[in-house]
Amino acid sequence: MNETALPPVSPSPALGASCSPAIPDGVLAVIFDFDGTLADTTANQEQSLRAALQPYGLDLDTDWYRQRFGLSIHDLLAALPGARHLPHDEIIRRSRAHLLAHMHTIAPIACSVALLHAAREAGLPCAVASAASRILVHPGIEALGLSLQFEAVVTREDAARGKPAPDLFLEAARRISVPPERCLAVEDAPDGIASALAAGMHVLRMVDVHLAPTGDRGEDTADLPSGAGAPMPRGCALGQVAARSSPASVPAPFIVDSDR
Repeated sequence: MNETALPPVSPSPALGASCSPAIPDGVLAVIFDFDGTLADTTANQEQSLRAALQPYGLDLDTDWYRQRFGLSIHDLLAALPGARHLPHDEIIRRSRAHLLAHMHTIAPIACSVALLHAAREAGLPCAVASAASRILVHPGIEALGLSLQFEAVVTREDAARGKPAPDLFLEAARRISVPPERCLAVEDAPDGIASALAAGMHVLRMVDVHLAPTGDRGEDTADLPSGAGAPMPRGCALGQVAARSSPASVPAPFIVDSDR
C-alpha cells in the first residue's frame, strides 16, 4: 500500500477543527485502529452476528453486544449465553460472509478522517493497526476510499498477540520505520488504548464527538471493562460522517481463520 496518495477528501473545516486536536509536536507518524475509530462498523457487526445466530434460534441482545463491542467474535461466542455448544466455526463463517456482503454500507468516522488528512498534508506516514482479520480490514479500508492513505496495514494475523498486548502497534511502527515513541495512536476501545500505551505511543481516544488525549497511565480507561468497547462516538460516528473518496484497489484478502 505504498502508492502515491490520492488528493484527500476533507470533511468540513469546522468539523475537523472541532473534533480533531492538533498533532502533538515531535510526532512523526499516526497509527489508527479501524473498527470504531476509522469506521463506524458497530451496527454492521451486530447485524452480521445476529444473522449468523438466527438459524440456531438464538437472538443477540443489543445491550449485551454493545457492552462487549471490541471483543473478537470467538470471545463473543464463548461468552454469549446459549452459544457454548453451537458450531462456532460455522457461525463465524456466516457472520463474515454477511459483513463482506454489506461492507459497502460502512461509514467513515469524520474526526479520525480529518486527523488522517491533516497528517498526510503534514507529510506524516500513516498506518492501521487492527485486531480484526485482514479479510475484513482491507475491504473495509477500500470501502471508505482510504486505500492509498496508508503506508502499512497491520491486522490480527500479523502479530503473535492481539490487543491489549502492544504487538500490533509495534509492528505497524516497524513497518513505517518510525520509533514507537514518535507515533500517535488513535483508538476507541480500552484494550486498544492499553495496547498503544504499552507500545510507548502518544494516544488519542474517541470520546463522544471528538478525539481527546489519553493520560500516559490510561487513567481515563479505568471505568471501562477490559475487552469491552468504549462508549460509541455518537456524534462523530453516526451524525458527522465524512465524505468517501473514490475507492482504490487493495491487496486481495487471504482467507484465514482469525479473530474477527
